[in-house]
Amino acid sequence: MSPEQFRAALGRWVTGVTVITTRSRAGDLAGLTASSFASLSLDPPLVLFCLGHSSTGKPAFDAADGFVVNVLAESQQALAGRFAQLGGDKFPGVAWRPGLRDMPVLDGALASLECRIAQTYPGGDHTIVIGEVERIHLGDDKPLVYYRGAYRAL
Repeated sequence: MSPEQFRAALGRWVTGVTVITTRSRAGDLAGLTASSFASLSLDPPLVLFCLGHSSTGKPAFDAADGFVVNVLAESQQALAGRFAQLGGDKFPGVAWRPGLRDMPVLDGALASLECRIAQTYPGGDHTIVIGEVERIHLGDDKPLVYYRGAYRAL
């Protein structure tokens, strides 16, 4: 199996699109677009996402005690693209409000889950970050989805 075959196989899995945001204890904001998000447990309420070791936001996530999973709505494709870019400050002009621990909760998200970091585990070239959900915000829109390398609508 080649890396290209592996990537092509995974690309056939339809996923929702999230922007994971955080604020380090020093106040640095970071965010990234992620489709590697999943629910883990109902009791206690746990979710996980995978943070790439090469992510420019990794230092801020490593220095934070929480994060927010912002599930993007169909109308937020440009936001997904912005947070998928490597490097740079991604927050200028982005509408958000401070949540728990002053973590950025993005305006217009289909759902936002504010989490406390419960555990982290090594996972190849990623770190698996498990969060305990402490607060939820719900919107009412259609989801943005990702399939075979492109954003899609249901």
